[in-house]
Parts: sequence; structure tokens; C-alpha cells
Amino acid sequence: MASIYEKYGLKQVINASGRMTILGVSTPTASVAAAVENGLSHYFEMKDLVNKTGEHIANLLQVESAVVVSCASAGIAQAVAAVIVKDDAWLLENLHASPLIVPHDIVLPKGHNVNYGAPVGSMVALGGGRVVEAGYSNECSAAQLAAAITPQTAAVMYVKSHHCVQKSHLSVAQAATVAHEHGLPLIVDAAAEEDLQAYYLAGADLVIYSGAKAIEGPSSGVVIGRQRYIEWVKLQANGIGRAMKVGKEGILGLTQAIEDYLIHEQSSGAQMVDKMMPFINQLNGLPGVSARVVWDSAGRDIARAEIRFDEAACGIGAGSVVQALKTGDIAIYFRGYKANEGIIEADVRSVSADQLQLIFEAIQRLLTGVETA
Repeated sequence: MASIYEKYGLKQVINASGRMTILGVSTPTASVAAAVENGLSHYFEMKDLVNKTGEHIANLLQVESAVVVSCASAGIAQAVAAVIVKDDAWLLENLHASPLIVPHDIVLPKGHNVNYGAPVGSMVALGGGRVVEAGYSNECSAAQLAAAITPQTAAVMYVKSHHCVQKSHLSVAQAATVAHEHGLPLIVDAAAEEDLQAYYLAGADLVIYSGAKAIEGPSSGVVIGRQRYIEWVKLQANGIGRAMKVGKEGILGLTQAIEDYLIHEQSSGAQMVDKMMPFINQLNGLPGVSARVVWDSAGRDIARAEIRFDEAACGIGAGSVVQALKTGDIAIYFRGYKANEGIIEADVRSVSADQLQLIFEAIQRLLTGVETA
């Protein structure tokens, strides 16, 4: 039987960029795949399934309430709509057409108004909100966040991501204090984060995670938080959430993935270092190339290989390396955020030792035209 790659004429991919949406994010385990299959093979009263799995997830995470959504982006849009609409039945059905006279501004630090593959502002707008930036791109204090709040503010938002500015920004706990002092909920977008309890414990009222990134479930998301706000998110299934509905297989697959995630020990940064050191040592033997271990800029326990290319010595820039390796017989993807500085990063969480050797050989061949023996 032909492989999926052969059947559709697809290229094989080596994913050294991390849990990225453009590459299908992650590869769920057999137990998650079985839960997905189980979901596909049975009928359910969907509202009951949503409620019961939400209760189960909330119990696992020791939070008030939870609901599975189609993805983290949908979670942002539905959370924003929830804090604007609340339980107003008329507004639920007319959010798209009604001039909003209720509070609908969403205040977030300017350095958090990022494009993570889509603009944060687009998701806020889908939920009926309007982004109001607080502070500056390189600083936002609690006082600056508070200064941006007006009677038209519906919620404060905090984006916890490596895409965001890290320096001189207030913490989640500080943002929660500001929000609650003004009688507002705090929404935290923690899509790729690994700690499923920290932001809730820090005072966030709604926390949004991708189901397919750190948790390694199917394409999905989960929103956890205070029960009143989660109930408002659930109401959006009859509002904007209808266009973002998650299937029964996604709900059951993610619920199983969360169970597995909490039980199984995750790879540590130290283990990632051990895995990548032979690769780094090989790279440091190439002319014009220097490699070293670097740590996740958002503070997660993730180690990566930083590879710096001296264009004068290599004869090729980092950006060209990234593009060339994407277009090879096997598509090799790196983290290219710093390619303009001559730097790329390799995330080894989804890469085997054999694949690291293939990556090295591809770089070596590109720079020198020489194959490894």
C-alpha cells in the first residue's frame, strides 16, 4: 500500500522548528488516537459531552471549570465574545450586527499585540472586541496597564508567548491584580505553554491552551477558568462559536491527551541538551558555522540549538539556508525568527537522533558540497 506521502505526492518533513501549526503541530500518542477513533465511532448528546468532559478536565487540573474548543485561536475569539455578551440572549445572536454600546474594549500590553501566525487583534475582533494597547512595545507596568482601562473595557488580556516582548513587562499575577481591582476578568492566551495550572493559580479568570502543542492532542484547544466565565464561553456555541465548533473526536482526543500529559514525564531541557550535543559538535566543525545551546526566551524548560552562519565565510546567509533546506527532497524546517541576524534555531523535541544526522548532512552538503562518510 502506498504511503500517505506517495498517495498525495507530499514531501516528507523533518520538524526542527517545534510544535508549529504550519507543520501539523504534533504527533499524538496511540491512546489519543484510540480516543479519537472512539469518538468517531459513536453518537453523543453533544451538550452533555461538552459538559461532562469539561468537568473531567476541570477535576484533573483542579480548576473551577473547563471547555474544549476547536483551537487556541477560537478560544481567544470565544473568550472575548463571552466577556462582552455574557448571558445576554439577544446580544448572543446579534453580536455581528449590533452597534456595541456595552463595554467591548480588550486591554493588553502593547508588546503582547503580536502576530503568532495570525494577529491577536483579528481574534479579538472576531469576538466583537477592540484592542486597546497599554504601555509601550518595550515596557508595560501595572500602572500603565491600569491607565488604559476605561468604562468601555470588557477585560484585560495577557499573551504568554515567545512571540511577545519579555523584558520590562508585568507578570500574569500583576495583570490579574490590576484587572480585579477594576472589576474585570483577566484572559490569558497561553497557547503553547506547558504548565496547565500556573496562570489560573496566578489569578487568571480564563486561560486558553492549544490542545495540539505541549499537550500533543488532536487539533483542538481548551479554555479553563472560573465557572461563570466558562459558562459564558459555552453559550458562544450558539453565537460565533458555531463557526468554530469542535467535533466529538476532538473533544475526546484532547481529554485523553490531557490525562496522558499529566501522568507521563515530559522531556526536560537537560535531556534535550544531551540529545543535541553531538549535532552541535558536528556543526562547530563546519567552516563559518558556530552552534551552541540556548534556552526558550519565554522561560519554558526547552533547550534548542542556535546555529550562527558567518555569511562571508560560508558564502550563504542564514535566510538562504532556511529556504534551501525547506525545498530539499525532504523538507527540513527550522525556527527562522532571527535569520536576519544570521541565526537559526533547531528545536529537537520532535526530531530523532537519525534525523539530526540527516539535518547535519544537509547543511554540510549545502555549505561544502561534501557528504558525510
